Amino acid sequence: MQKTTRLAVALATALAAAAVCAPSAAAATHGGAGHPRGGNHAVFVQTDDPAGNQVVAYRRAEDGQLTPAGTYDTHGLGGVLDGSVADHLASQGSLTYDPGHALLYAVNAGSDTVSVFSVDGDRLALRQVVGSGGRFPVSVAVHDDAVYVLNALDGGSIQGYTVHDRRLEARADRNRPLGLDPNATPQFTNTPGQVGFTGEGSQLVVTTKANGSSLLVFNLDRSGTPADTPVTTTLPGAVPFAFVPNGGHGLFLAEAGTNAVATFTVHRDGTATQEAFAPTNQSATCWIVAVRDLLYASNAGSSTLSGFRTADHGRRLTALGNTPTDPGTVDAAVSSNGHFLYVQTGVDGILDEFAIGDDGSLTPIGSQVVPRGVGGEGIVAF
Repeated sequence: MQKTTRLAVALATALAAAAVCAPSAAAATHGGAGHPRGGNHAVFVQTDDPAGNQVVAYRRAEDGQLTPAGTYDTHGLGGVLDGSVADHLASQGSLTYDPGHALLYAVNAGSDTVSVFSVDGDRLALRQVVGSGGRFPVSVAVHDDAVYVLNALDGGSIQGYTVHDRRLEARADRNRPLGLDPNATPQFTNTPGQVGFTGEGSQLVVTTKANGSSLLVFNLDRSGTPADTPVTTTLPGAVPFAFVPNGGHGLFLAEAGTNAVATFTVHRDGTATQEAFAPTNQSATCWIVAVRDLLYASNAGSSTLSGFRTADHGRRLTALGNTPTDPGTVDAAVSSNGHFLYVQTGVDGILDEFAIGDDGSLTPIGSQVVPRGVGGEGIVAF
């Protein structure tokens, strides 16, 4: 228990330091996955084990409770960023489902590769392992036949792929450096947090966390190739970490520096404008998931989930309160029917299960100890 407490305190302290490292105000200038083939209800989580990364499958019952359904080697290694405690990748989207092709993408941060699995209900089959086009991949995004991987180290980069015959084909013309400070420390707060598409798919967004405290937006041409350089919107002190789309051109953003959830509009020129802001009053607000008109933000330092109801296209955010989890609340996902939420807790490697009430409340319904899952990130639910 003392070790767990020390780890949680260390995590909260480090993320608080990230907010201090971000630019001061005086210096001023994110849905649900489709059903997999086979039709079964499943949840997949990634261990990110440096000794050998794995994806652990769970079968979801009608009441939302999970039972183990298999473990699958990625044929790659997990990775651990310096300074991390509960979240070794410090990212969102490290395990991503591609509904158009029934594929699951898993990053192998320690091997600089991405594993591609075919999905059949709660069963996986490894199809391919490809290079990530950079160092330490942490996040994957997909829209139609376009896939992008975010690499976190050496200043950060994105690498684009196209999907052909349910395999990834790397595109040399879709690699872009992010130009972040490669020497900024600690790594886990100064590496980029997520890559993702806007809802309608014409723009690619990267969060930089404390390394610039910015949203980077790459406009994409009709073929899916990004602009040579991104448009940068600096958010002093925000430490933008993770997001989910809001309509065609909006984002719901989790901010670790302000410990808040914010709504942004991403304009066609790539600039971003804040529309709403709601604090969680918790510590280390980093991950976010959406279902219907509800948002849930993960607070790693407080070991809680903060709920919000959205209205007026995200321009109004109403706090619904906080729900405790096991220590080190990190990545989360919602079942395809919208009734259940599953959240990884990294300190002890436990997967917590909740039922979502009509009023947005969360009721615990069980938990699973993920084998070799301490510090693991990456979750997909059906």
